[in-house]
Amino acid sequence: MVGGAVKEQHYDAVVIGSGPGGEGAALALSKSGRDVVVVESHAEVGGGCTHWGTIPSKALRHNVRRMMEYNTNPLFHDVAAPKRLSFPRVLKFAERVINRQVNLRAGYYSRNEIPVLHGRARFLDAHTVEVHGAEGKVLRLRAGHFLIATGSRPYRPEGVPFDHPRVCDSDKILSLDHTPRTIAIYGAGVIGCEYASIFRGLGVKVDLIDTRERLLTFLDNEISDALSYHLRELGVLIRHDETFTQVVPRDDHVVVHLDSGKQIKVDILLWANGRSGNSEDMGLEALGIEPNSRGQIQVNDNYQTAQEHIYAVGDVIGYPSLASAAFDQGRFAASHMLCGQRDYRLVQDIPTGIYTIPEISSLGKTEQELTAAKVPYEVGHAFFKDLARAQIANQGVGMLKLLFHPETLEILGIHCFGDQAAEIVHIGQAIMAQTGEANTLMYFLNTTFNYPTMAEAYRVAALNGYNRLG
Repeated sequence: MVGGAVKEQHYDAVVIGSGPGGEGAALALSKSGRDVVVVESHAEVGGGCTHWGTIPSKALRHNVRRMMEYNTNPLFHDVAAPKRLSFPRVLKFAERVINRQVNLRAGYYSRNEIPVLHGRARFLDAHTVEVHGAEGKVLRLRAGHFLIATGSRPYRPEGVPFDHPRVCDSDKILSLDHTPRTIAIYGAGVIGCEYASIFRGLGVKVDLIDTRERLLTFLDNEISDALSYHLRELGVLIRHDETFTQVVPRDDHVVVHLDSGKQIKVDILLWANGRSGNSEDMGLEALGIEPNSRGQIQVNDNYQTAQEHIYAVGDVIGYPSLASAAFDQGRFAASHMLCGQRDYRLVQDIPTGIYTIPEISSLGKTEQELTAAKVPYEVGHAFFKDLARAQIANQGVGMLKLLFHPETLEILGIHCFGDQAAEIVHIGQAIMAQTGEANTLMYFLNTTFNYPTMAEAYRVAALNGYNRLG
């Protein structure tokens, strides 16, 4: 800083990052009477979740899904022609949602009198960070505790020309100013599968290039198979066991060269193969905190790094890389900072929410995990095509699958595929979270559900499974 000493401020805790993890920690610390400050490198609060990840992609998916519902509903066929939305048009709706989220989250910090400093934070020593803001402003913050919640960004390997307008990652794709005719998506993880659904729903021809032998291998095999079937039914071309060797962009197209010898020529390439933690240039190595090759920070069960007063949560620590989990991790870390007390219990079973078309959500063990562990189980199914509410809503694709112990009737796993899956799973989650005999299939057998609802899928699946016990 030219012309004088750098200004220094003191706090009980410094939270670096204002995404779900940072927000959860900052609010918990403030409500416990701690003097806390948040440092955010972006011009607005909310982190990657709000600006580039969860919120925009789910807003895109929502409107594409509504358009698809309209176009496939026979009720409207005689009164109007099919509707088409452009990618920029659905992006504009996503931008409105992002702005509302930013205003909402900024209000949380304001009401709780938590200052937010905009700039990049770097550790000078174990108890001091320096924040470099706009116009060369520099500020030093000293604190007894720190929490790193800087999130992640798309992984960009060497040899892929991301500076070319036809080569995108999941951040850059949000600036696309037209609807392409064709797109190749390299990487068939959660992000790749979600964007395959979105673009195919817009009528774009999609090549989904998967480096593995099946989609989303962490899912129950039956759910993974269902996703593959319905993506193909939508018209997505899935290419398994493929690895790129070269990406060659041209003025009017881009060619993805694969190790198998295939050459995929498309308008746009979306690279969706992995993410990197935002931990670079933070001065962590000098403190003995060594991020791995993907920039992820190792933590213990209390989310402490190699420096016990410096915590890390959210995407920057890797799995499970969910906004919902990051918020709870932040609250848990804050609880541990408060004199080492662990009065906030962190849930162990975290539901997955995958916003493909159709939607997926799961909780607990898969069939293959139970089989490998030699745990006996039985299966109960409810197919959406048989539910009155799904028939009314024209949402017959999907199912609810319950895995339970044949003797104790304990719920071991919940797997849902279809419309509202990410909502439906929480009913079962409430029962799985009960201790002892309260976690039981009998709850669904002995409970009256509203009719017609999607929730009654639990009663149907429970009866289906219970009847197998003979």
